[in-house]
Amino acid sequence: MSEQERPAQRSEPKATRPRMPSDYGIQPLEAGGLIPWSTVTDQLVNARNYWVVTTGKGRPHAAPVWGIWFDDALYFSTDRASRKSRNLAANPEIVMHLESGDDVVILEGSVEEITDPVLLTRFADAYDAKYQIRPVADGSSPIYGLRPRVVHAWLEQDFPRTATSWRFDRGN
Repeated sequence: MSEQERPAQRSEPKATRPRMPSDYGIQPLEAGGLIPWSTVTDQLVNARNYWVVTTGKGRPHAAPVWGIWFDDALYFSTDRASRKSRNLAANPEIVMHLESGDDVVILEGSVEEITDPVLLTRFADAYDAKYQIRPVADGSSPIYGLRPRVVHAWLEQDFPRTATSWRFDRGN
């Protein structure tokens, strides 16, 4: 995806409640307690590890990766021969989540391999600043971008009241 093709960054998406069975006790929207989008983006920016769940032609695969959140997308790299990358070549659908089961952030959507040199350089600069390791951004190892279709977040200590979702119109 080129710099020109990327959608403009959104200021803040509209929060709603996740679609879950009624037995989960999710509170009505009017009850308040929704998590602010800024809290979620802070968690995404500051996280060290992101769990990636992929499926290819076989069983699901989960693995942690390092990544960078900017421009309303999560970017990460992996070796082209890795199971993650092979799965994503067969099926770009992905679920990513942060490490905590208490302060939950889950992203769902499709990834795209990033080829735009400007975006690759921005990724490499941000990655190097965060992890003190500069990734190779020459196309030999894919760098993927996830612009989520939906994001879910909640605090385990007050799950039914804080369960929050954001849905994005990504044109797909």
